[in-house]
Amino acid sequence: MYGPNTVAARRMIKRAVIQSGLEAVSLMSRSGMMPGARGMGAIFTLHHVRPAAHKVFDPAAHLTVTPEFLDASITRLKRDGHVPVALCDLPDYLARPDKPGPAMVFTLDDGYRDNDRYARPVFEKHGVPYTIFISGGFVDRTHSIWWETAEQLLAQVDTFSFDFGGGDITLPTRTLLEKYAAFDRLHKSLACANQEAIVKRLDALAKAAGICPTGIVDREVMDEAELARLADRPLARLGAHTIGHLNLAHLPAEEMRSEIARSAERVARITGETPKLLAYPYGDSCAAGPREYETARELGFKLAVTTNPGVLSRRSLETPFALNRISLNGYYQKTRYVGALASGIPFALRPARQG
Repeated sequence: MYGPNTVAARRMIKRAVIQSGLEAVSLMSRSGMMPGARGMGAIFTLHHVRPAAHKVFDPAAHLTVTPEFLDASITRLKRDGHVPVALCDLPDYLARPDKPGPAMVFTLDDGYRDNDRYARPVFEKHGVPYTIFISGGFVDRTHSIWWETAEQLLAQVDTFSFDFGGGDITLPTRTLLEKYAAFDRLHKSLACANQEAIVKRLDALAKAAGICPTGIVDREVMDEAELARLADRPLARLGAHTIGHLNLAHLPAEEMRSEIARSAERVARITGETPKLLAYPYGDSCAAGPREYETARELGFKLAVTTNPGVLSRRSLETPFALNRISLNGYYQKTRYVGALASGIPFALRPARQG
């Protein structure tokens, strides 16, 4: 089930199917089919924005796009009539009867240092507002980023002995395919589970191999001073993204509430204002649901975003704590794919869960 050849085949098939679908939708969109599918716009999500690194082992490559792709994507969206809107202004914009075009809203998760170095100049060039969602544990270097830790660890070991939740299992990680298989096994164990114990075991194993998990965070993520300077830029906003970047749906209710509330307090200490915007970590239906949406409302947030794919619609005004976002994926960095996603056709053919 987790053999390296099987994992590689699944990865290749999945990417080929998605790419073929995007090509087909791109043709449909350019042909003028389903013009109403794009709805009232879209919220786009990014993580890393930085020059291509061309790493041999890059299991999280989907989380990185280049500044050139971001620039070209914004140019394409503007050409197609999309209007830059700040996330905090979205409800008012959607309620306008005289909207000049569908909204394009940009968000970035986790607060990576490259967001300031490479993404900010692109947004400022185009006059596009953006929101960066930050995790307090990353800012304070008290929590690790498991996928970054796993990448560095698996890249240097020939075997991976780990308790994924049912006792220790030893996986070979000598070849590139074996490393990807081990990473996917780890990802699957974390996807719909209480993650804290698994991440602690991973961090301990990394430390034993001479890797400092919080050192990786220190290298990649902006600190408080950097975030404060960025928050002073006219187009930038900071939002809450919990403290530990855990799967909220699998935490006890009080712990889940505390993660969100303390995250808002942490952002407020940086900006001087209580944030009104929240992004649920991971953000899919396995990581956030009605309990989390209601907690966001009770804690005074104005909007909260998921990673459930879809465009904006009138219903988005009725579900402000479960807003859809469209990921700009590092595997599909072609502007015609951005146009295909923004057309809304993929989500009209497969209705989104929320918003």
